[in-house]
Amino acid sequence: MPRATKGCARKRSRKRLLNKTEGYWGGRGNLYRKAMETYIRAMVFSFRDRKARKRKFRELWISRISAAVRERGISYSRFIRGLVNANVDLNRKMLAEMAVNDKPAFDRLVEQVKSVV
Repeated sequence: MPRATKGCARKRSRKRLLNKTEGYWGGRGNLYRKAMETYIRAMVFSFRDRKARKRKFRELWISRISAAVRERGISYSRFIRGLVNANVDLNRKMLAEMAVNDKPAFDRLVEQVKSVV
């Protein structure tokens, strides 16, 4: 009797991987070994870049807030410290949104911070 070689299960497993790599250039999309290498590399990049995206957005928000508060005569670090002292609980995403789209409210916030600092 011949030995078992996983038969259907192995074929299903390979097919599943090749479906995930469909559209990749050349053998990366249809040769199993190349497809496996490329797929693993792609997943590593996607994991890394999900983290990097969060860092980049925080960086963007901070630079927007910094530019907005500098126009109003205060530094970013003093502004953030003033928010903490004034018990204003807004995250940087919302502060950046206010700085760009709701200037009057942001002005009031800066005045509130200046009175505390």
